[in-house]
Amino acid sequence: MRVLVAGSTGVIGSRLVPLLEAVGHDVTGLARTTTRTTGKVVTADAFDRDGLARAVAEAAPDAVVNLLTAIPAAPDPKHLARDFAATNRLRTEGTRNLYDAAAQAGATRVLAQGLAYAYQPADGLADEDAPLWTDRTPKQFAPVLEALVELEGLTADAGGLVLRFGHLYGPGSAYAPDGSFTAQVRAGKVPIVGGGHSTLSFTHADDAATALVAALDKDVAGVLNVVDDAPVTMGEFIPAYARMLEAPAPKRAPAALARLAVGPWGVAFMNGLRGAANTRARLRLDWRPRYASWRDGIGASGDAAGTA
Repeated sequence: MRVLVAGSTGVIGSRLVPLLEAVGHDVTGLARTTTRTTGKVVTADAFDRDGLARAVAEAAPDAVVNLLTAIPAAPDPKHLARDFAATNRLRTEGTRNLYDAAAQAGATRVLAQGLAYAYQPADGLADEDAPLWTDRTPKQFAPVLEALVELEGLTADAGGLVLRFGHLYGPGSAYAPDGSFTAQVRAGKVPIVGGGHSTLSFTHADDAATALVAALDKDVAGVLNVVDDAPVTMGEFIPAYARMLEAPAPKRAPAALARLAVGPWGVAFMNGLRGAANTRARLRLDWRPRYASWRDGIGASGDAAGTA
């Protein structure tokens, strides 16, 4: 199968391209420039409709994997809307341009990267029927959610599948040895805010890649949660991660005080996130995470920090 990977140099794309090639697919990466790229690549700006159409036509893909993002290495939760503005535009305007170009080029399969931690806060793990966080959405997260909803709608219109990934870790991520979150934990700068009640469902970049490969030839559309088997609360994760890094134990901060430093989204991120269930992805994609728990994946083969 000829596969075009849009966002081939990102955290997931850099793991996906060699895996696709290893199983026999003819892979072309789509990038804005040839910097940091290897293998076969076409270049185009996702906001340049005509240039993008020419690049996709040159690749002549049977399938397109949409991993378009522009997330900063260390986004500021107090200014999340600002820091995600480029990614929000890629998930809307860029995605429309990409899917139009894919249809013109004759592609018949579309896969896209979504988020598995945008569910409305509630007890228990969320399956794919659970509502997204549209009720009392934190102000800074609202445009991010709006872009995600549009991305999912565009993908559905194209007959495609969105894989909702959890908190992404692995090489190049915030949890890598040189990642921003790892650096903050090492420095003792990540307190447990409030009770740390958020439930985190993690996804290793390698598991995201294997799920995408599995989805390419499955007749599955809609959305699927692609996360590990071991959800963990923020209040449990931060101290455990600090111990792995031999870093100072995290301090505790009341939510009202933390709100001044990290804003409402920062507090919500620590206390409002709902974990996700991967049951449907297991069944419909015949997929299993290689790293069933973040404890297995962090530190594995040097992919992330730690000595676990």
